[in-house]
Amino acid sequence: MEHRQLGNTELSVPAISFGASSLGQEFRPVKLEEALACVPTALELGMDLIDTSPFYGRGMSEVLLGIALRDIPRDRYLLCTKLGRYDTAHFDFSAHRVQESVDVSLHRLGTDYLDIVLCHDIEFVSLRQIVDETLPALQKIRDQGKVRYLGISGYPQKIFRFVTEQSGVDCVLNYNQATLQNTRFLDETVPDLQRRGIGIINAGPFSARLLTNAPLPTWLKEPENVREAARRAAELCSQHGVDIAQLALQYSASRRELATTVAGSANPDNIRKWAKWLEAPMDRKLLGKVQAVFEPVKNIGHLEGLIENN
Repeated sequence: MEHRQLGNTELSVPAISFGASSLGQEFRPVKLEEALACVPTALELGMDLIDTSPFYGRGMSEVLLGIALRDIPRDRYLLCTKLGRYDTAHFDFSAHRVQESVDVSLHRLGTDYLDIVLCHDIEFVSLRQIVDETLPALQKIRDQGKVRYLGISGYPQKIFRFVTEQSGVDCVLNYNQATLQNTRFLDETVPDLQRRGIGIINAGPFSARLLTNAPLPTWLKEPENVREAARRAAELCSQHGVDIAQLALQYSASRRELATTVAGSANPDNIRKWAKWLEAPMDRKLLGKVQAVFEPVKNIGHLEGLIENN
């Protein structure tokens, strides 16, 4: 697995990182044995940055991850978790909760330090609070040695500009916008992050199953014209003997300005499949044809969080 430096940090991260959201049954019921087997499988394949959050499974992801990592030496992996979002509509970015959240995550994960902590989905609250209260509280915790690097995560591009211009963060995470269909993160935000030396974490190469052959979930927020284009693109890939998910993963991983792309599954077979896909050459001609299919709906996404943060 290729590794890349995460901005100006000392972290070397894999091109594909393991997303542990599925361990929290965020998308479907999981089998305990499979979920626990995903972690050593990912590590064996070089996916040694693991991303989780108290929000995923309302703590279940962190708990199962802690169990899966119990007998694995701490220097074999990097841990990224989050704080501030604890349920679908429950957000608390207060300084008091920052301290509490980090301590709870440390306990669940069975470690005395976290490599990265991100403020989770900050577009749902006042960005002024993130700059004035949340990040300063997190910086104090970093001074205590409990956290190595800190940052923010979310969907709208505006949040990254607002926060990085006013506060020191080490890295950011954006999702579903460095894909075959949507490159807003790459186009609008990544160049500025690179200039500032801020580490860039991408998530959602499959764009909430949009770029797969799986049935689209009911909670997918993209409009029908985007869905229709995705169905046509998937059929085009099938005609060339390629799974569109393979092309989607290869595309995100090939963008070297992204230090890492987070992909998650509670099925070890999927993780092994991703590693094989990365070893295969990307069909550049097919990529061009798929991008042409998406051109009429390129960068069409949705609003997320407060209107003023979009």
